[in-house]
Amino acid sequence: MTDDVKNRLRRTMLFLSAQRPSLMKDAYIFRPDSVIFDLEDAVAESQKDAARFSLYNNLKSVDYGSVERIVRINGLETPHWREDVRACVAGGAEGIRIAKCESAEDVKLVESAVESAEREFSADPGKMLLMAAIESPRGVINALEICEASDRLFGVAISGGDFRVAMRTSYHRSGVELLAARGGVLLAARASGVQCFDTVFTDLDDMEGFRAEVVLDREMGFDGKSVVSPRQIPVVHEIFTPGPREIREAERVVRAIRENAARGVGIFQVDGKMLDIAFLSGAERTLALAKASGAYEGDL
Repeated sequence: MTDDVKNRLRRTMLFLSAQRPSLMKDAYIFRPDSVIFDLEDAVAESQKDAARFSLYNNLKSVDYGSVERIVRINGLETPHWREDVRACVAGGAEGIRIAKCESAEDVKLVESAVESAEREFSADPGKMLLMAAIESPRGVINALEICEASDRLFGVAISGGDFRVAMRTSYHRSGVELLAARGGVLLAARASGVQCFDTVFTDLDDMEGFRAEVVLDREMGFDGKSVVSPRQIPVVHEIFTPGPREIREAERVVRAIRENAARGVGIFQVDGKMLDIAFLSGAERTLALAKASGAYEGDL
């Protein structure tokens, strides 16, 4: 797999129940960056096999274009997850989301099952990506080892519902109950070079609160957010896509740093701000994000 595939644009990940084929087949029209077909919480225990069958047929028959297809498999403590992995590999999904991940061993266990399925179905070895959902205090504490457990792992995501229960708290508009989890998982992701995604916002009537939380996510440094409704997608894309002013500032910074570096100047001013080479990667990332989002066509 290439770094471009692992680090592709993932501002939104839209959850869809694999128990509802009618929802799965049309999800690409809402243009999320990724969809997550859910075989876990969204599927009744008696319907696991039927949902897996529907998922496989959907993966084989529906053209999602540029929308990435990820599957949330059942927990590793259940009897379902190995068959989930086989269906994902056989169907051709791009990624697997490991539910309730608490250790590097969890990641390696799923990776081993993926490798076995790749051999079984003659799939391209190494193509299937993994991501880990961190849902517990133990998972947060072990976030760094989880992030470094496999070259297939492209990212980690916080699952707020289970984490709040484990911490004996509940949703607060300020986000204070998730500050430790968000900070800890973000630090681990950045230290290991993988992406990081924030939890869903379930109150679909509170779009003002949703927007505020997405702004917080971007300001903290997340790469994107899990969403549960197509209504939420435009808000996340707007906030996570650099605007014209950000793009212009990034262009000026990149040009100034490159020009001054060529002259041997290490520190200088741009628009009254002191800059040095340390600012280059951030400005370049802004332009790369804008280009991937379709908001920039420059060549810097």
